[in-house]
Amino acid sequence: MVMIIGLTGGIATGKSTVAKMMREKGLPIIDADLISRQVVEPGEKAYKEIVKTFSKSILNENLTIDRKKLGAMIFNDKSKRERLNNIVHPAVREEMKQKAKRYLESGNETVVMDIPLLVESKLHHMVDRVLLVYIPEELQLERLLKRDNAGKEDALNRIQSQIPIEEKKTEADEIIYNDGTLQNTKEQLERILTKWNVNVT
Repeated sequence: MVMIIGLTGGIATGKSTVAKMMREKGLPIIDADLISRQVVEPGEKAYKEIVKTFSKSILNENLTIDRKKLGAMIFNDKSKRERLNNIVHPAVREEMKQKAKRYLESGNETVVMDIPLLVESKLHHMVDRVLLVYIPEELQLERLLKRDNAGKEDALNRIQSQIPIEEKKTEADEIIYNDGTLQNTKEQLERILTKWNVNVT
C-alpha cells in the first residue's frame, strides 16, 4: 500500500533524529526546510519572483538572496511577509509533491515528508498519516537553550511562534515520545511502522 507519512514536531523535539532513523531504514525523506532553500536559488522561478517583488537590493554580490536583508525587510511588515510566503510556500509544496511522485513511481511504497510546520501550515492534505515527535514544553526549552546557546527570552519566543506541542498531539495519527533514550525512540518508531505495515530494510 502506497503511503506518504508527514513527519512533524516542535522546535528541539528531536524530529531530525527520527528522520535520520527513518532514512537508515531505507525510507526516502523529503525535507521541507532543504527544499525551501533550493527553490530560492538563482535561476529558480521563486527566486525570480522574489527579486522582482523585493528588488535587487536583497541580493549578495554572488546574486544569491541575502536572507538577513530579506528578513529585515519583512520582519515588521505583515503584507510583505505574506507576499513572500505566497511565492515560497506554493513552490515548496509543488517541489515536494513532484519528489514524492518520483519516489513512488520508482517503486518506493512509503515516502516521508519532513515538514516542521505541517500543522501550522495546514498541510494534512499532502500526507496520508501524521507522525508527531513530542517532548514536553519545559524539556523543549531546556534542549533549545543547550543546543543553540540562545538566551531564555529568544528560546521562548521561538517555541511560542509555533502551535503548542500539546495542541499538535490532537492532529497526529501516532506520537513518538522522545523524552527517553534513543533506543526507546527507535523502538516506538519500529512499532508504529509495523502497525502501519511499512516495509523497511
